[in-house]
Amino acid sequence: MLYLRMVFYLFYTLCLSLSDKTAANSGMVTLWPINFTTISYREIMKESKFFHSFFISVERTVLGTAFTTLVLVLFAYPLSKTRREFSGVNIFKWSAIFCMVFSGGTIPWYITMVNYGMIDSMIGLILCGGLPVFNLILIINFFRSLPDSLAEAAVVDGAGPWRILFNIVVPCSVPVLATIILFTGVGYWNEFFQGMVLSSSDSSYPLQAYIQQMVVTTQIDHMSPDQLKLYSQMSNKSLNAAKVFIAMVPMMCVYPFLQRYFVTGVLLGAVKG
Repeated sequence: MLYLRMVFYLFYTLCLSLSDKTAANSGMVTLWPINFTTISYREIMKESKFFHSFFISVERTVLGTAFTTLVLVLFAYPLSKTRREFSGVNIFKWSAIFCMVFSGGTIPWYITMVNYGMIDSMIGLILCGGLPVFNLILIINFFRSLPDSLAEAAVVDGAGPWRILFNIVVPCSVPVLATIILFTGVGYWNEFFQGMVLSSSDSSYPLQAYIQQMVVTTQIDHMSPDQLKLYSQMSNKSLNAAKVFIAMVPMMCVYPFLQRYFVTGVLLGAVKG
């Protein structure tokens, strides 16, 4: 039933984005586009800035997901050990949880990013999210559920901590890592506020920030007569629906490949084995 509702809302969003202004504003659209038109998509995609923002988001999502996943694995592995194996495990663990519960605030965060030269920088867009502690907890619990005999056998064969991590632990953790990659990738792709704050011009906006600015800050006073005519033919509902649908397409392409790991990764990572 849940999947049917999800498909319905997805299809409804597509139909709304392909309907004209009158039908969208009057609520006539249900399961079929009314007065079919692609004006919303043409308006969004005709500008080169749209494609530039799209590739910024793709780069940010790919690099950010890879970086965050690597950091999470390197951080989670020692924290999955017992106090006998790593004496400072509780200090680092509770420090991470404290930072998750108590935030420093937006203004100190922004000042820090400015001082480190992260404005209009891809590194800033990648690092601005920090360390997702919830995902860290999932990986820690999954690592703890792995049999100790695997690491013990590797130590007997002469393997060190790095080889145990990357040759044994990581290959055995595909379900939780696939889940984390999905969580992180969706987070980077959908995030727009930090992209707006860390960008001084629309030429450096990621896709979500660019579309949000295009919809919210439309300046009618500065439009040409042709632009005013085009704007009068569009509905904000249709334009927003087109925005949402375009933003969902990349994630819909990736999700089927990771979906089979999703439930397994969350369940095994949420409960200590």
